Amino acid sequence: MSAALKYTLGRIGLFVAVLAGLWLIDMNVFLKLMLALVFSAALSFFLLRGWRDEMAGEMADATERRRAEKERLRSALAGEDQTPADPPTPPTPPTDPQR
Repeated sequence: MSAALKYTLGRIGLFVAVLAGLWLIDMNVFLKLMLALVFSAALSFFLLRGWRDEMAGEMADATERRRAEKERLRSALAGEDQTPADPPTPPTPPTDPQR
Protein backbone atom coordinates (compact mmCIF):
# COMPACT_ATOMS: atom_id res chain seq x y z
CA MET A 1 0.00 0.00 0.00
CA SER A 2 1.39 3.39 -0.88
CA ALA A 3 2.35 5.74 1.89
CA ALA A 4 0.03 8.46 0.59
CA LEU A 5 -2.96 6.15 0.72
CA LYS A 6 -2.00 4.93 4.20
CA TYR A 7 -1.64 8.51 5.47
CA THR A 8 -4.91 9.64 3.88
CA LEU A 9 -6.84 6.72 5.35
CA GLY A 10 -5.24 7.44 8.73
CA ARG A 11 -6.36 11.06 8.58
CA ILE A 12 -9.90 10.06 7.63
CA GLY A 13 -9.95 7.43 10.38
CA LEU A 14 -8.84 9.94 12.99
CA PHE A 15 -11.51 12.39 11.84
CA VAL A 16 -14.22 9.75 12.09
CA ALA A 17 -13.01 8.59 15.51
CA VAL A 18 -12.96 12.14 16.91
CA LEU A 19 -16.35 12.87 15.34
CA ALA A 20 -17.79 9.71 16.91
CA GLY A 21 -16.48 10.84 20.28
CA LEU A 22 -17.97 14.30 19.86
CA TRP A 23 -21.28 12.89 18.65
CA LEU A 24 -22.18 12.00 22.23
CA ILE A 25 -21.98 15.65 23.28
CA ASP A 26 -25.08 17.80 22.79
CA MET A 27 -24.05 20.66 20.47
CA ASN A 28 -24.58 21.97 16.95
CA VAL A 29 -23.64 19.48 14.18
CA PHE A 30 -21.59 22.11 12.35
CA LEU A 31 -19.62 22.81 15.52
CA LYS A 32 -19.04 19.07 16.00
CA LEU A 33 -17.67 18.78 12.46
CA MET A 34 -15.39 21.79 12.88
CA LEU A 35 -14.06 20.56 16.25
CA ALA A 36 -13.51 17.07 14.83
CA LEU A 37 -11.55 18.59 11.94
CA VAL A 38 -9.34 20.68 14.23
CA PHE A 39 -8.74 17.92 16.81
CA SER A 40 -8.06 15.24 14.19
CA ALA A 41 -5.55 17.55 12.46
CA ALA A 42 -3.75 18.15 15.74
CA LEU A 43 -3.73 14.44 16.60
CA SER A 44 -2.51 13.46 13.15
CA PHE A 45 0.45 15.80 13.54
CA PHE A 46 1.70 13.62 16.39
CA LEU A 47 0.19 10.19 15.74
CA LEU A 48 0.80 9.92 11.99
CA ARG A 49 4.32 11.43 11.87
CA GLY A 50 5.92 8.21 10.58
CA TRP A 51 3.43 7.79 7.74
CA ARG A 52 3.74 11.47 6.84
CA ASP A 53 7.54 11.20 6.67
CA GLU A 54 7.26 8.02 4.59
CA MET A 55 4.88 9.77 2.18
CA ALA A 56 7.22 12.77 1.91
CA GLY A 57 10.13 10.43 1.11
CA GLU A 58 8.15 8.70 -1.63
CA MET A 59 7.17 12.06 -3.10
CA ALA A 60 10.80 13.24 -3.05
CA ASP A 61 11.94 10.04 -4.77
CA ALA A 62 9.27 10.40 -7.45
CA THR A 63 10.26 14.03 -8.00
CA GLU A 64 13.91 13.07 -8.42
CA ARG A 65 13.02 10.29 -10.89
CA ARG A 66 10.90 12.71 -12.95
CA ARG A 67 13.68 15.31 -12.90
CA ALA A 68 16.28 12.76 -14.08
CA GLU A 69 13.97 11.47 -16.82
CA LYS A 70 13.26 15.03 -17.95
CA GLU A 71 16.98 15.80 -18.20
CA ARG A 72 17.60 12.54 -20.08
CA LEU A 73 14.86 13.37 -22.58
CA ARG A 74 16.12 16.94 -23.01
CA SER A 75 19.65 15.75 -23.74
CA ALA A 76 18.33 13.12 -26.15
CA LEU A 77 16.28 15.73 -28.02
CA ALA A 78 19.26 18.08 -28.16
CA GLY A 79 21.40 15.33 -29.66
CA GLU A 80 23.66 15.10 -26.64
CA ASP A 81 22.73 11.52 -25.84
CA GLN A 82 25.97 9.70 -25.02
CA THR A 83 24.62 6.17 -25.36
CA PRO A 84 22.83 5.63 -28.64
CA ALA A 85 20.43 2.72 -28.69
CA ASP A 86 21.74 1.25 -31.97
CA PRO A 87 25.18 2.27 -33.22
CA PRO A 88 25.23 3.06 -36.92
CA THR A 89 26.52 0.25 -39.09
CA PRO A 90 28.78 1.01 -42.05
CA PRO A 91 27.17 0.49 -45.46
CA THR A 92 28.09 -2.73 -47.22
CA PRO A 93 29.24 -2.51 -50.84
CA PRO A 94 26.78 -3.93 -53.34
CA THR A 95 27.67 -7.31 -54.75
CA ASP A 96 27.80 -7.70 -58.50
CA PRO A 97 26.28 -11.05 -59.54
CA GLN A 98 28.05 -10.99 -62.98
CA ARG A 99 31.58 -11.16 -61.57
